[in-house]
Formats: sequence, structure tokens, C-alpha cells
Amino acid sequence: MHFSLGIDAGGTYTDAVIVRDSDGEVVESNKALTTYPDPLPGMKNAIDRLDPRYLKDIKLVSVSTTLSTNTILESTGFPVGLIMVGDYIIPEKLPTNYWVTVSGGHNSDGEELKILDLDSVEEFALNVKNKVSAFAVSSYFSNRNPEHELAVKKVVKELTGHPVVCGHELSQDLGAYERAITAFLNAQLIPITHKFIQSIIEELEVRGITATLLMLKCDGSVVGIEEALEKPIETIFSGPAASLVGASHLSRLNTCAMIDVGGTSTDVAMMENGLPQLSNSGAVVGGWQTRVKAIRMETSATGGDSHVWVKGDRIYVGPRRVIPLCRASAVYPDFKEKLKQNRVAKGYFCENIQVTKFFVRTDFRPIELKAGEREIYRQIGKRPVSFGDLLVALKKRPSPSMLDSLIQKRLIQAIGFTPTDALHVLGEYTEWDVEAARIGASMLGRILKQSPEDFSEEAKHKVARNIAEDLIAYLIEGMPRNEIDRVLMGKNFTRFRVEIPVVLLGGPVKAYVEELRNLINADFIVPEHADVGNAVGALVGKGIKRVEILIKTRVIPKSREDEAESGDYETQESCVIEGTLQHEKKNEFIVFSPSGRKKFEIYSEALEYAEKLGRQLVMDYMVNAGLEKENIKIDVSRKHLAPGGWTDVPLETKLVFVGVGIPRTAATV
Repeated sequence: MHFSLGIDAGGTYTDAVIVRDSDGEVVESNKALTTYPDPLPGMKNAIDRLDPRYLKDIKLVSVSTTLSTNTILESTGFPVGLIMVGDYIIPEKLPTNYWVTVSGGHNSDGEELKILDLDSVEEFALNVKNKVSAFAVSSYFSNRNPEHELAVKKVVKELTGHPVVCGHELSQDLGAYERAITAFLNAQLIPITHKFIQSIIEELEVRGITATLLMLKCDGSVVGIEEALEKPIETIFSGPAASLVGASHLSRLNTCAMIDVGGTSTDVAMMENGLPQLSNSGAVVGGWQTRVKAIRMETSATGGDSHVWVKGDRIYVGPRRVIPLCRASAVYPDFKEKLKQNRVAKGYFCENIQVTKFFVRTDFRPIELKAGEREIYRQIGKRPVSFGDLLVALKKRPSPSMLDSLIQKRLIQAIGFTPTDALHVLGEYTEWDVEAARIGASMLGRILKQSPEDFSEEAKHKVARNIAEDLIAYLIEGMPRNEIDRVLMGKNFTRFRVEIPVVLLGGPVKAYVEELRNLINADFIVPEHADVGNAVGALVGKGIKRVEILIKTRVIPKSREDEAESGDYETQESCVIEGTLQHEKKNEFIVFSPSGRKKFEIYSEALEYAEKLGRQLVMDYMVNAGLEKENIKIDVSRKHLAPGGWTDVPLETKLVFVGVGIPRTAATV
């Protein structure tokens, strides 16, 4: 009998499930803490507690993760140099301080507009080489001709040895700036994703598991591990996608909304008639619009490990993730006594200066530190230190912004009060040290003149309201958050009602069911195995590959054929006279595909080439992902652009190839 192993590495927990291939039933599951920054020990702990009798018969391993999503939400990605080729209009906000625009780029036919300025590229690469971990490059109309992006990639890799990501490798959609952002985020995630995937591969090898290895993408489909290494941006929402697929499978509902309350974030998505709702414009994460095909979702930085902190007379939740006090007490033996003795002057209160906040060093090596950052970093080791400890060691007030910068660079990690601590105080989830959580609630509650229980109840209610707000914001697109909040607070004598079931996933999610029912009239469901639903979802996703190929008709004057290569020609659209072409014109057909562009003189030859290429690209992708040919189905749709009454070849022909492959386990569930 054969089995499949699903693994999900979240911000807090790593989940593992074993599914029987014959009927798709979950036969065993386990949770372990995600280890930071190296996820391998956490994965090892999760697998260690599974029955070894099942492990010897594993034939498929599929993985999902929220690590990439959390990296961007928390602004803790690796530094990246961004190179934009063409006449970019630079918006006020860019995701990096290391960027440059250089001359070059192409037009919509893939013809060069300006010569690429490689000298400026080389100068920029050498200037920032020691300040970044990777580079991203996006050129105008690189989806029609990627030669400038490829030239930049070659030069930068030779000069720096760093990874270089091109926009055309990730998207064939229009929008040079959006492709630049997509490439930037991808480059930012490469070191993290490589470490994560390599950890999985090594662990499977040690255990003697020889299985097909897949990873869930953010559209709910699976991808081969090599593709995931090259394009980690496509797995950016793989955790939420896995949760959505898993929620549908565990609840046996083809149409439902899903709320996944994780350690770092809460994600909302929807399954309709067995298919995930997809975003029309691409994934938006951390406020950045990308060109990545993904499930439509609402995500917020509210989770079980979100930092609960106090300023003035208000309680705040997030957006940063911290180690809960209850868990820190189990990891650091002397932490509870240190917590009891911690003091902070009232006027100092901000997110990084709290009576319950501490800092520890991670295993990441610093790349570039400012003088003030270096000074603070030296005083933080492997044991928790407080703001007061730093004040004494430095003999001056540490800069909260410098502490924040070190957290963003993943060089230090914070410890603080969290919703998980609040649930420990209330007795609704008691996995760790209840006393440590209660000490923290007492210290923060004292500031607001509240008991530990009252403080924890208010923190829990804020989390529940945030979750409810995310659900309504997803279902009613465009509704202002302040209006949603007014209804949730019971104003205007109104209440939201949701007509489809809402499936809840996550470890202690049962603790929020009654709060949510009080806020929204809906059928909230917590299915069996809800705590490992994302790992189940990683196994039941299908392999999907979408390839678009465009055939564009161009007209060249017969007397000027020799000038064609210079780009001195007219487009066919400008040559239409009452539905006919001028007789002195000659057609040329350009095929734009992920493999590049190719010119033909005969339309039928261009169409035949595009048909064959599209099917081959889909099939190669699927087979490389470990799917079997007999389980792969390819559908082709064609869309022609031509004026009314047109009798000649189409001005444009768009072919969309969609391949669907079913992994062994998904075929049985």
C-alpha cells in the first residue's frame, strides 16, 4: 500500500500529514514548532512523530508554506538591487533603496527602441554588490523580446555572482513596472526559498524516502520542485492556497469561504464550484501589485503570534510577529524571572519598547549594518535581553528604529505578548507556560487598569473583529474598512449575514468561533483535522500549467522590405482601407511565446508552430513536475482579433494552453 506525505511550514507551526493513496483518507497527522531561521529542525520534528511504517511507503511528497508571504508582510526579505530598462516613470514609492534606470527597451513588436546601456548596468552592479543578496531586472516589452533583460542578467551574474531574476521569466502580461515589482519580490525570496526546499530534500534523503517532490503554488495548483526554486514568487501564497484546497476537501464543500488563522497572518479566500477564485490582476501582497496568478484572497498581519502591545489607553495587535511569552518561557529557562523584573518608563512606550518585549539574536549573518545598528546588535545574544538591558549596556537610550531595522533584516527576533498568550490566560489554549502568559497580561493590564483576564478578553476580541473584518472585506470588495468596522461594532442597528458556509482552519481556531458568530450571522464550521488543513491541501492540489502565445500580424511595404529589421514599418491596423489591405503591402507574422519570438511569412505556418510549441511547453512542464503523461489533459482556446467584415488573416491570434495533471493522491480523493 502506498501513502503520500503533505508538509506545511507556517510562521509558527510545521504540519505533517500522511494520506492513504487508495482512498485519500488522512491516516496520521502531527504538528511541531517551525524553527527560525532554519526550518529543517521543525520539519524533522514534525516527521519524527509520524509512524515509520507509513514513511517507508511514501511515493509523493507535496509542500506548502507561508514563509514567503510572511517575509513580505513583515518586510524582512533579503536586500535586492532593482534594474529597470527603458523610460520608466518612477512612482514615489519603490520597494528598495538600491535601484537604477538605464536606457534600452523594445516596442510592442519586440523591436529595439534604444541601445541597452550596459555601462550603467555594470557601474550600478559594482556599487551595490556588497549591499544586496540578489538582483531583479525588468525591461520595456520584455514579454515581447527579452534580449535586454537576458543581457543584463549575464553581465550582472558575471560581475557579482548573485542571483538575477528577469521579469519575463515570471510573467508574459503587460506592465513593465508590475513585472519589475514581481521580479524584485522573487529575488528577495530566493535565499529563503532555497534554504527551505534544500532542507526538505536533505531530510527526505536522510530518511531514505525516494518520492516525487511537489510544491503548491499560489493558484492552488502544484509545481515541480525545480520550478519552485527558480520562481519562489509563484509560491508566495502557497500556504493560503493549500488551506483553501484543504478546507474544501475536509468539509466536503465545493463552495465555501475559508478563514485560516495562522501564527503570523489571517487569510481569507473562497472556493466556488470546486475551483479557487483567482485574482484577475495578480496577487497583491504587502501593498505591492504583482503579475503572479494567485487565488483571490484577503490577508492581514493578524495571527496567533502577532505582537499585542499598549500605547496610551489602547491595545494594538500586530503587525509584527513575535515569540509568545508562554513559548519563550519553555525555551529559555530563566525567562520568566527576567520578565517579572522588567520595567520600562511610561513615556517610552512604542511597539519596540514594552514591559513584555525582549530580543534575541538569530543565526542570520549581517550583510550591511549602520553604526547604530552594529552597536545594538553586539549587545544582543542568544539569551533574551530587554530594552532596559540595552539601556544599561549602551549607557544611552537605544533607537527603536534601529531595533526595528535589525528585526526587518532578520538579525534579531522579538519576544512579546500575543493572542496565543491571551488564550493561555483564558484557559482556552494551554500548550505552553500559562504562568508566563499571565505575568505578561498582568503587566500590560496594569497600565490600562485591567485584570489579566479583562486584558486578555479585549485582546481576543480585537483579533476576532480583525478576522471578521477580513472576511467581509473579501466578500464585499470595495467596502471601506471603517464602514465594515461600524457594522461589526453594532452601530446603525445592522449586522452582516453570509449565505455560504465559512470553514475555519488553524490550531486554536475553535476559541474564536463564538466571538465570530456574535459578530456575523454565518455558518462557521471547524472540520476534523482543521489544525493541519493546509498540509492536507498541499496533497490534493492539481498540477496546472497555463501558457499564452500571441501571433501578431504586421505589414511591411514591398518597396521597403529591406528596412524591416530597422523597425521602419507600419502596423497592419494602420493599413486597413474599408476591410481590405493595400495591395503593395506584405504580411509578416510574429509569434510571441515564453520561448522568445519567431517570424513567419505564412500565417498557417505561424499557427502550426504556435500550436505545437504551446502543447510541448505545457507537457514538458508537467512531466518535469513529476506528473505522468496519461494523467495530463491539455485544452486550447483561440481568440482572433479582426475588424467587422474582415476577410484576411486575423490582426492578432491569442492561443491559451491550459494543462491539468492529477498527482497520484489527488486522483483518489
